[in-house]
Formats: sequence, structure tokens, C-alpha cells
Amino acid sequence: MLGIIGCASQIMGYAGISLSSPTLASAISNLVPAFTFILALFFRMETLVFRSTTSRAKVAGTIVSVTGAFVVTLYKGPRIAFTTSPSTTSNALRFLGSVQSNWMLGGLFLTAEYLLVPMWYIVQTQIMKVYPAELTVVFFYNLIVSVLAAIVGAFMVPDLNQWKIRLDISLVSIICSGIFGSFVNNTIHTWAIRVKGPVYVAMFKPLSIAIAVAMGVVILGDTLYLGSIIGSAIIAVGFY
Repeated sequence: MLGIIGCASQIMGYAGISLSSPTLASAISNLVPAFTFILALFFRMETLVFRSTTSRAKVAGTIVSVTGAFVVTLYKGPRIAFTTSPSTTSNALRFLGSVQSNWMLGGLFLTAEYLLVPMWYIVQTQIMKVYPAELTVVFFYNLIVSVLAAIVGAFMVPDLNQWKIRLDISLVSIICSGIFGSFVNNTIHTWAIRVKGPVYVAMFKPLSIAIAVAMGVVILGDTLYLGSIIGSAIIAVGFY
């Protein structure tokens, strides 16, 4: 179950990024705390007392965060220009290729991904209660995800030439994704979920927006839009 959810969320995430941008992905990722809180309530990992100020604040914050995500997804807004080096932009475009942006469809894929991520947190929490061995869980999780991804990839990309790994930015991306995106990320998340629970881990998701904006603009020559800033600000207010 953990592998199926993880594989589906990653496919949705990569599809969403390819159709939009890393900045939009990080903005919508701020929905994870709200969705995790809702699922934690459903599975009775969190309690909600409407007479409590804390509980009312959590509910209000969840509603505001969801509203901000809709703003980011549905409202692109005018472009905010940044001065970037022509060589940096051209190199990024040469390495990554030209990608047509479909903002709304990409946002829907990313929203689906960040609906699955809280489910992944909840399932992982239940697993860690029964089997509290982070590295073993991460090993079998990555193994199952790899098998599922290979099966899906074989159907979606039947051309064997597309599977050839070239000695360029593609290889660097695969290595970094494997080391940091899978091993390091999943190990830390699994440990933190066992120690603090799913809601605590999800609380740190909003930090990714600042990192993604900076790296997207400076390194990739990404375009920043007003809708992303407004929506992200609304999400952050709802979260905090």
C-alpha cells in the first residue's frame, strides 16, 4: 500500500512539474499540512474540540490554506520579471529542453500528488507503530516503487531509445533524485513520523516554497507569476 501511494504521488508530481513549474509545485505543497490534519482527524490521530481556541484555529487555517491553493492553481497572474544571466537561462533551456506550460492541468496533477502525500504519511505512521525500523521500511518501499514505476514506464514509454541514460543533466538528475529525493528524504521522514507523527512532519512543507522560488529563478531561469506569490502567501497565513 505504501509503495502504491508513493509511486502514484511521484508520477503525479513529475507530470505536474513538467506541465507547470517547480515554483507552482512548492506553492501547492503547502496544502500538505492541511490535508494531513484532516486525515489525522479522520483516523483519530488528532482530536478536535470546537469549544477549544486551538481547534477552531486549526479548522480556520485549513480552510484558508485550501483557498490559497485554489488561487495558485486557477490564477496565474502577470509575470514578475527578474534579471537573469542570458547564459544561465540558455544553458538551463538547452539542458532541460523546451517544455510547454499548461498551468491549470499541472496544478491539478500537483494537487492530486499532495492529496496522496498525506495518505502516505498516515499509512507510514501505522507501519512504524508495528515495525519501527526506518531503513528496512525505506528499502522495501523504494524497491516496490521501483518495480511499479518500471511497469508503468514500460507501458507509457515503449520506445527503448527513450530509456537510454545519457551522460548529461539527465544522469545528474537521476542520481540526485535517488540520493536526496528517495533515500535521504524518505529516511528522515520515516524517522520523524515515528518520533513525532504525521502532522508534525507536514508542518515543515511551507519552507519549500522559498527554496524552490530562489532556485527556480536563479538556476533554471524560471518565470515567477503574481498568482504564485499571492496564493503562497494565503497558504502560509492559513498554515501558521
